[in-house]
Amino acid sequence: MQRNIPVLTVSERTLAQAYEKALVQLYNHGVRFKTQYDKPDDPLSIDSTMNITILEPFSDPMIHKAFPGGIDDLKEYSMELMGAKDHWVKNMNDPNDTKWEYTYHGRLAAYGAWRELVGGKSQQAGFFTINQIDVVIEKLSKQPFTRQAQMITWMPNLDISCYDPPCLQSLWYRVLEDEEGVWWLNCNVRFRSNDAWGANFMNMFGFNQFNREIIAAGIASKTGKKVELGRMNWHADSFHIYGKDIESARRMLFDRLDTMKFEERVYNFQDEFIQEMYNGAEAGIKEKIKSYDENH
Repeated sequence: MQRNIPVLTVSERTLAQAYEKALVQLYNHGVRFKTQYDKPDDPLSIDSTMNITILEPFSDPMIHKAFPGGIDDLKEYSMELMGAKDHWVKNMNDPNDTKWEYTYHGRLAAYGAWRELVGGKSQQAGFFTINQIDVVIEKLSKQPFTRQAQMITWMPNLDISCYDPPCLQSLWYRVLEDEEGVWWLNCNVRFRSNDAWGANFMNMFGFNQFNREIIAAGIASKTGKKVELGRMNWHADSFHIYGKDIESARRMLFDRLDTMKFEERVYNFQDEFIQEMYNGAEAGIKEKIKSYDENH
């Protein structure tokens, strides 16, 4: 009888390598579990606690082909993590507002900014907001070895009763300086729940971009230092493939491992045609967001 949820560990040089290894470890060693989102006929999910270390987060091969999305989806998700959809969050005091409960960027850049009623009083009672991104950049710029450069998303007053509360829980940073004076931004990311097949690759790719374009760039701007991405450690309390997705994962990845070379399963992010697709998607995504705004 299974008593313990497996704790699996993966360490690889690049994002694509780590992603594939983590999925294979989960598929081979995970435990079968029910979820609260299952339909009556869904197979059990495959689950574990997973710890993934990506030693060179911005090195190629970065993009794995076996995820349910495309290059434009990676760009859209990265833009979302940098705030492009923060205005889609609903007014917590309006029961008829059906917009999103949160965005990750919103929780990081304006933690506490939801004007919920406090003790039955006006929406301004107990109101506060903290830009955690600015705080982290400032802390690391002044003291790169600090252990206090952390951001969180969880708001108990909202999330304990939320149907789909934030999966991301925290981001923690620290900086090492090498012998040439280059600063290396190390990051720990913790998810309470991470859909290994349906979301994890986009999650890791997106936060890789967030760390480079927002955190590392912010520190570099304040300090004048060259700031590169050191290792990213990704911890998921529940790293799972939903039962409904297992067959898709088999077809797109697991059944191909013995017949397809690894090089055929990945893209280099720095390849010219990938860069053209990735950067070229931005205008269409902005138009998509604008159209949504006009119709909602």
